[in-house]
Amino acid sequence: MTKKGTVFNIQRFSLNDGPGIRTTVFLKGCMLNCAWCHNPESKSSAPQIMLYGEKCIGCGECVTACRLGLHTFTDGAHLINRSECIACGACTEVCAKALELCGAEKSVEEIMAEVLKDQSFYKNSGGGLTLSGGEPFMQHAFALELLKAAKENGLHTCIETCGYVSKDILERFVPYVDIFLWDIKEIDEDRHMEYTGVSNRQILDNLHFLNTVGASVVLRCPIIPEYNLRQSHLEYIGTLAESLDCVIRVDVEPYHPLGSSKSEALGIDYPLKNVGFIDNAEVERIISVISSKPQKR
Repeated sequence: MTKKGTVFNIQRFSLNDGPGIRTTVFLKGCMLNCAWCHNPESKSSAPQIMLYGEKCIGCGECVTACRLGLHTFTDGAHLINRSECIACGACTEVCAKALELCGAEKSVEEIMAEVLKDQSFYKNSGGGLTLSGGEPFMQHAFALELLKAAKENGLHTCIETCGYVSKDILERFVPYVDIFLWDIKEIDEDRHMEYTGVSNRQILDNLHFLNTVGASVVLRCPIIPEYNLRQSHLEYIGTLAESLDCVIRVDVEPYHPLGSSKSEALGIDYPLKNVGFIDNAEVERIISVISSKPQKR
């Protein structure tokens, strides 16, 4: 195997991305542009420089390291000319705190070497490998090779996906994925288009396809105040789950504003700056509305 892909994180001992103890591999790139994205560093397929200004001590080492002269300090503020940045990472190598290179090319072998370090934990907990992102299907050939390698090593596999992919590609993944962690972001097609940049038709069609082939699916439902937090959407999730034999569980994922600081570090705007956490009482209400539609367990 020689295939390589762009990865921005490998998270060991993950407990929220499928059953048991898992290693989650985050692949860069996404075909959606969700307003509430909590991993904005995953949207672009290319490596990026993240600048955490509050950590910068103003030493100027990055200015010297950058051969293109893209780092400047103006009135105490650290600025990057991002339009010309090629994310070579030279500045991050001399910076102790404020700069981070997000995204690196890795081979299947390199990733699996990291994943297999915790093989005993997977065996004892029922865990394994999860692919996330971004959107793993943006690098579908690489993602498929990773899943095949995991299966060759006897690992349980999950893939976290928005489901926006051609059925032909999705079909190739079915034999190598034990659980699809499938996002349901918005039921209304026009709203879905407005909030994410794409229609939800293909996503729902693919979900019904997985139902016909006997796949196992967990519906993952981000709930966003001022966007999809409304009764009709919540009730639809419960109805959808009940209508599909493939759905084994529904996970409610209340909005959190952690994407705001990452967006700032990337030098991009974050649309939900004034939206806060959902309190526990509201989360319980959301779950009760969805659960009022009978679900399989």
